[in-house]
Amino acid sequence: MTTTTATPSKQLTKKELKKFQDLLEEKRKAVLDRAREMLSVENMALDTNDLPDEMDLASSEYLQSFEFRLRGREKSLLSKLDLALKKITDGTFGICEICEEPIGKKRLEARPETTLCIKCKEDQEREERTMG
Repeated sequence: MTTTTATPSKQLTKKELKKFQDLLEEKRKAVLDRAREMLSVENMALDTNDLPDEMDLASSEYLQSFEFRLRGREKSLLSKLDLALKKITDGTFGICEICEEPIGKKRLEARPETTLCIKCKEDQEREERTMG
């Protein structure tokens, strides 16, 4: 692990940091809006009296399970967005958590909530493929 003390100010200007902050806050708002929309949908409760047969019940349970998985992903994304916003505040945004090198601007533009540079992310994915 490299112990360089790269600072985002050398890589990102205040204007760029503000752009990323706005983008992260916009993404966060969209996630929260989707979550509120899902919660307001009344189809989350299964009433077996409304379902005429086992196929309808199985289909409905599958859809409910799928929605819960989506909620889990949204919760995970929300945590990542919150962490990225915190990093902007504490001055560590745009620094890889593994090698501590600056994360490329193009990567940040594509995934502003990322915590790893492209090299470390590729290494992580390669390791996951060999383990799993």
